[in-house]
Amino acid sequence: MFQFKQARKFLAIIAVHLSILPSASDAADNLGILGAHPRWNVLEKYQETITHDEFTRLIQDAYCTHGFASDLIAINDKNARILTNRDAQKFFILRFAEDEASCQPVPRLWRPAKSLAPAKADKPLSGFRIALDPGHLGGKWAKMEERWFQVGNSQAVQEGNLTLRVARLLAPRLRKLGAKVSFVRNSSGPVTQKRPHDFQELARKILIKNGVPQPRAGVDILDPNDPEKEQTIRWQSEILFYRYSEIRRRAALVNTKLHPDLVLCLHFNAEGWGDPNRPTLTDKNHLHLLVNGAYLQDELQLDDERFEMIRRLLSRAYDEELPLADTIAGTMARETGLPPYEYPTTNNATKVGTSGYVYARNLLATRLYRCPVVYCEPYVMNSNDAFARIQAGDYDGIRSVSGVDRKSIFREYADSVADGLVEYCRKAREGGGD
Repeated sequence: MFQFKQARKFLAIIAVHLSILPSASDAADNLGILGAHPRWNVLEKYQETITHDEFTRLIQDAYCTHGFASDLIAINDKNARILTNRDAQKFFILRFAEDEASCQPVPRLWRPAKSLAPAKADKPLSGFRIALDPGHLGGKWAKMEERWFQVGNSQAVQEGNLTLRVARLLAPRLRKLGAKVSFVRNSSGPVTQKRPHDFQELARKILIKNGVPQPRAGVDILDPNDPEKEQTIRWQSEILFYRYSEIRRRAALVNTKLHPDLVLCLHFNAEGWGDPNRPTLTDKNHLHLLVNGAYLQDELQLDDERFEMIRRLLSRAYDEELPLADTIAGTMARETGLPPYEYPTTNNATKVGTSGYVYARNLLATRLYRCPVVYCEPYVMNSNDAFARIQAGDYDGIRSVSGVDRKSIFREYADSVADGLVEYCRKAREGGGD
């Protein structure tokens, strides 16, 4: 999670307030960027699948840790009333089960690890469907995403290429352990068929909406240090392409084709590096993992985000992904030796679990994928240590890097995630059925 990208306040504004392009037939829509119309009727299948106490626990401890407006979600002993249309004052009423014994089965396409059939000792992940989602894009797309830097004549560091390398090492190991593995992205290019030019008109309207009366097109290659780049149509259309269109397309692939029991989002972290052609290296190096939650109150005002949150809550994804993330965090911490990252503010994240490494945060991927998601953020790419290890490349066995005998950083990453999955699945399966 790049620290410099948290400073993109202009982008944060458009991400919250894109209820700006309604057609005559859907003037009451209040959607996030490229958001889809909520299908509130699909929540009917969750009637009486959850008790009042369980719903309240998940709202307070996981999903709405920053609070929520009572006109959006109102909870009483018998039901929860959730706003679906502000202008028409329409609501979805979720009926609670009287107690745990009377709860109806939870409908979902994914399977908790504890519900899987017993596994052989050498195949602890047998039957577990895992989708690997290497974060960002590589190759020619890396500079556009600002996930690229280069020190002198060294090999350029591109996060999208690094994550794909980890995924390709992790996949065969998971398969050997019995898992069914698929890739959300398995090339350096995008999954979406859209391109930045498809979003130029939308980008122009967003800029005008947010106080730029005459947006400029932008040069062919944007200077990453240009303080006015965010006010160009080019920059905004690129954001719409690689962040919103790309992730929404990945979500469609996960939800309609792959149907995994778990998505592993693989990333590398970074501290601010300044000019990517003359980057600043740092001694900071750390680790954290993310699960979905901690929705901001402004995010909950958007109909699609509120709907997606309630659907995830009712599917009980959090009760699978949090212990999974905690377990993987433990093996990653042991094998990497990295300390936990501490968010500088609690405004957009809430520490959860018991490991000290896991946060709840409402990222697009963790929200849209309709199954448990564990989002890994190990290593600071522009730390002196990680940079040296990245430059050393991938290799088998142990090699001295900066005077320390180490595995390749890519294998250490892959092995530590696999070890966490094995540990979790063994415990879950020993604990009995769903």
